[in-house]
Amino acid sequence: MELRQLQYFLKVAQKEHVTQAAEELHVAQSAVSRQIHHLEEELGVDLFMHKGRNLQLTPVGQLFCKRVEGILKDLDRAVGEVHEFSDPEKGEIRIGFPHSLGIHLIPSVVSEFRKRYPNVKFKFKQGMYPTLIRDVLSSEVDLAFISPFPEKHEQIGGDVVLTEELYAILPQNHPLAGEETIRLEQLKEDKFILFSKGYSLRPIVWHACLEAGFTPRIAFEGEETDAIRGLVAAGMGVSVLPEMALFQTNPLQPARVRLSSPRVTRSIGLIHRNDEKLPLVAQSFRSFLLDYFGLENNKTPVN
Repeated sequence: MELRQLQYFLKVAQKEHVTQAAEELHVAQSAVSRQIHHLEEELGVDLFMHKGRNLQLTPVGQLFCKRVEGILKDLDRAVGEVHEFSDPEKGEIRIGFPHSLGIHLIPSVVSEFRKRYPNVKFKFKQGMYPTLIRDVLSSEVDLAFISPFPEKHEQIGGDVVLTEELYAILPQNHPLAGEETIRLEQLKEDKFILFSKGYSLRPIVWHACLEAGFTPRIAFEGEETDAIRGLVAAGMGVSVLPEMALFQTNPLQPARVRLSSPRVTRSIGLIHRNDEKLPLVAQSFRSFLLDYFGLENNKTPVN
């Protein structure tokens, strides 16, 4: 069985047509047909059946196709890693992050890194906490910023890179909008605009309210910091957001006030898989980030 046979088989499976597959592969149609025939002879099964003018995978062909897709994907990744070892300044870094970090942090660190390595490419993937964990474990991303930081995870390693303060945000005409600091309990009669369930900021704010002695009354739930800020600015309620989510993106802005009691923070971590060596270009980015956050000589691995 040859690699070329698997490549031809997968292309025919995708296009469901030998002629179209041959055109994309830039080879003669007869060459594709011949390789598929040899592959079927070697396996002793029919991988395709005719459906009108097209070809369709047989049941056993579908099973074989899934395996071939995985094999070729692993092979492509292996070839990419070899290229990165020979020239780590021209690779691709796949990084995941929650929406709240995409407003300021991610653009800032990527911009600084590309000043040193202008030929490095980035592939970004936003997600909620469980999605980011899954993407790291499945190798969909090399690194992920995540909050809160997973203190103990057998398959994940990483470092706490930042602890960020959360602020109360209020409509500009709120009685407390002009205060320098307030206690969270002073907002117990207000309605809150919180992130929807599944977003990591929601339980942080919820538990802070409970610590302050009240259960927050929810007016609205949202999925983006811009929407929450906008609703607060429009007078629909109050909320609590991290400082990085408060950079102005439109003229209508809420007031922000520091919380003195309880002081609400969130930890932000940079995580990766424990059992998989990072590509060299991703290792370079990780080292850059640890230095950027002042942690190069003070690493805190996950146990």
